[in-house]
Amino acid sequence: MTCFLCPVRPDRLILPLFMVAEANILELAYKRPFLQDDLELLHTREKSLPGQLHFTMRRYRLQPQWSMDDTGMLAYHYEKGKNGEKYMELRFCISGNRYCSKTQCSEGSCAEKQSGDCKEQADTFDVFSFRYSAAYLRQFVSDKATESDALLQFKRRNSFTNVVSLCNRTRSILENIVASPYEGAFENIFFAGQVHSLLLYGLECLVEDKAAESFSCRFLSQDSDREKMLQAKELLHQHIGNPITIKELSRKVGTNECYLKKGFKEMFGTTIFDYYQRKRMEHATFLLHEKGLSVTEVSMLLGYSSISHFSTAFKKHTGIKPCELLLR
Repeated sequence: MTCFLCPVRPDRLILPLFMVAEANILELAYKRPFLQDDLELLHTREKSLPGQLHFTMRRYRLQPQWSMDDTGMLAYHYEKGKNGEKYMELRFCISGNRYCSKTQCSEGSCAEKQSGDCKEQADTFDVFSFRYSAAYLRQFVSDKATESDALLQFKRRNSFTNVVSLCNRTRSILENIVASPYEGAFENIFFAGQVHSLLLYGLECLVEDKAAESFSCRFLSQDSDREKMLQAKELLHQHIGNPITIKELSRKVGTNECYLKKGFKEMFGTTIFDYYQRKRMEHATFLLHEKGLSVTEVSMLLGYSSISHFSTAFKKHTGIKPCELLLR
């Protein structure tokens, strides 16, 4: 059984690309580790313009005990080198609808669209992905040296993700894509218009809200200071089993504790402690469920002074005790 949100290392299972993207958006929407086998896929849809644009929608059954927030994210992906991959991806997780739970249904299209008369309705959530390649985005670049043009030309040399607000116009577009009344060429034209609008709204969030370059913490306007926050995040990953203090962390990245705490929270939307705890529990889930280690072994590997302290932290984060996870 594969944990969606556990850290992936070279000697471990490599998740398919769509799972990696889903893991990121589900982490924001659910705020707890998702196990792949917990997800019941009801419907999938895919559309592609080779080398330019790729769209996927995966619909899952929403279990009664799950609490999910509708969430949007823009991912800016930059790889160095001549053949380095560059793209932008919009991801959304939307819940609260009821759809047919069967892939084949006598009512025709109700497997994809809402149907008030369908007897096989289930609570669901949809995970959307819209990936725009650098070649596709290049057509929109203007002669002006604006921030949006710099993003579309991939002049930023660091990958990043940014939360996208789910306003009514964005929700409306996602609903239109799901319930498109068109077929054939008309559907392609309609779809192209919708994905262009989504890209526009995503970039507006990035530029107008100044989420990528301008921060309330003024020191984050410098590339070097943002890089220190990214270094701090990576160091937390490296110290999953060897807890590091904020004082040590600030010294390693070359900033003071106050700047580190404020900058980290603004860039990643969470405190250093909460982020670190979440990653530790995700790793604990992987060790317990995938590797079959005992609660005692995992507690020791993560640097806890006692099993009870580990069990308390694990339950607080996941909602269940470590021993309960082993029984699944």
